[in-house]
Amino acid sequence: MDYKIREIRKNEYPILSDFLYEAIFIPEGMDKPPKSIIEQPELQVYVEDFGKEDDWCLVAEVKGKIVGAVWVRIMDDYGHIDNETPSFAISLYAEYRNMGIGIALMRDMLELLKNKSYKRTSLSVQKVNYAVCMYQKVGFEVVDENEEEYIMVCRL
Repeated sequence: MDYKIREIRKNEYPILSDFLYEAIFIPEGMDKPPKSIIEQPELQVYVEDFGKEDDWCLVAEVKGKIVGAVWVRIMDDYGHIDNETPSFAISLYAEYRNMGIGIALMRDMLELLKNKSYKRTSLSVQKVNYAVCMYQKVGFEVVDENEEEYIMVCRL
């Protein structure tokens, strides 16, 4: 599939709410939560007032349509390590998953962060999420865990 990865444009920031919802991992057999779930403060931290210093986002585009996004910001989220380490978020619309687009987005974001002189990036992922393997493939390592989640870091 032909796709293009580019930086998000300011007028496209609102689409991050769609991708925040798409990023919610739904274990097999569970129903999707209502879209209003992203209004919770612990999720709004990922998108609210996006565009500040240390906010970076790349999008994947297919035939002019944004189909995926990876974004980072320094925030007090589930994967927070410290105030110098941006936290990672990524998602694609379901019909564009398992095509290599997510890996490409992640690698491009890791390169962008390295070029901006960040030392590492972090994320939180549920242990049963199939994306754990994808994160490991691009260099993330488990640095902490609780009963349900891994905290992973990628050194740049």
